[in-house]
Amino acid sequence: MDVTTSGEPRSVGLGESPKIATGEGLRSELSLVDAAAFSVGLIGPVGAIGLLGTGAALIIGRAVTLSFVFAVVGVALVAYCFVKLSQHISHTGSVYALVGVTLGPRAGFAAGWALMGAYTAIGCGSTIEMGLFGGKFLSDTGILATRQWWWIALIGLLGVAGLAFTEIRVITRALLTSELIGAVLVTILSIVILATVIFGHGPHGQTFTINFLALPHGSGVGTVAKAAVYGFLAFAGFEGAAALGEETTSPKTQIPRAIKTAVVVVGGFYLLTAAAQSLGYGATDAGAKAYAAGLPFTDLGGGYIGGWYGDLLDLMATISLFAISLGVASGAARIMYAQARDATGKRSGLAGLTKHGAPGAALVVVLCIFAAALVGQQLAGSSVIDATFYPLQIGTVLILVAYVMATVGAIYFLFFRGGSKVPRWQIVIPVLGGAFVCYTIYRNVFVGQEGTYARLPYIEIAYLIVGVIVVLAAPGLARRVRAGLAAGTLP
Repeated sequence: MDVTTSGEPRSVGLGESPKIATGEGLRSELSLVDAAAFSVGLIGPVGAIGLLGTGAALIIGRAVTLSFVFAVVGVALVAYCFVKLSQHISHTGSVYALVGVTLGPRAGFAAGWALMGAYTAIGCGSTIEMGLFGGKFLSDTGILATRQWWWIALIGLLGVAGLAFTEIRVITRALLTSELIGAVLVTILSIVILATVIFGHGPHGQTFTINFLALPHGSGVGTVAKAAVYGFLAFAGFEGAAALGEETTSPKTQIPRAIKTAVVVVGGFYLLTAAAQSLGYGATDAGAKAYAAGLPFTDLGGGYIGGWYGDLLDLMATISLFAISLGVASGAARIMYAQARDATGKRSGLAGLTKHGAPGAALVVVLCIFAAALVGQQLAGSSVIDATFYPLQIGTVLILVAYVMATVGAIYFLFFRGGSKVPRWQIVIPVLGGAFVCYTIYRNVFVGQEGTYARLPYIEIAYLIVGVIVVLAAPGLARRVRAGLAAGTLP
């Protein structure tokens, strides 16, 4: 491949990897476990599956599992692109750098802009969702009866702010610990539900039936793709390890392994949990309605094990959502830091670091946006469910746009730029991945949106247009970004 420095291209062999020379910047100290933990923490599988299945059930009824199968396949195909590109490109900007090196600095900046917006929007939704599950836990345990979700979310956000400025190793370990405990508890519930419906019956006569994979009458692939937006959202952040390219030892090997580990482990967890939730409610029209209107941890934990277990899962979902907010705040800030550093050539302001190596100013901006979204939704009188799903929907579409750009970059870089770097037949993988993602975007932007959700695409498009304007209008931006992306190499 060619890396351009000061306008002059030079050849970098396949044994080399483009990498920013960090100098006084981010510290290279993280292991495979840390990188994988960061991806898993950004995904936040426990908090994600605590509510996203209900969103899918509103669209696809009892066949929620099919929407997650669709999403798992799509994410696996897209993950191929991130794995292969991360073997050659190491940078804290994640998609920004992967697309910037493969398709050029302007495309890279636009992709980074989309991903930064996605992480920020997802963080807004996850912070508000902390108020939902935290309030549920406090009310059901009798600790405090309240319907005011906003102050619980605000307390959680203050906790996120307290940890976000610490060393990244502390953050990754906190993410991993919280998710492991929660995942074990959710898996236990899933196994209990499946054993109950297979060998007996649930609290309302639920039994095992293959109908949990049956689409509602009149539905088709379009319905699956539309519901799969919640599956893709559940995976949002799987590529998060790529944002640690400058902070991980041996990034050419550790980052790809971390991404693969996150996708495989979390994908299996989602498929097991989605099937168990659908069967736990009952794979019938009545069960689907209860699923769409319920909170699975509370309903199924209480129904199949005991009320105390449902309360425990609500607590773990709150902790998981705290981890998601912390992870996406860290990810968004690192992308903002990388773009500011490369676009300006400076190491101050948004491109400045704290004594712990955290992008301090960028973190302040991201956390203030989280707080503004929380307060704005409360002042607008939005229900906690709507206040959660509005930004999550926006974030999902934005992250899918970034995935499409990364997929196109991978196709060009791996198969057409300087000769094929992988077997030619593998081109079908990123092509199919791009098709999956593009179809999902189409179904969720241009088809069948109602009410406030019908207006969300205008926000998404407006945000992307602002990024394009910045790319095209900022004098010298492309030159500075190109130089920043090519500032150094790692053998």
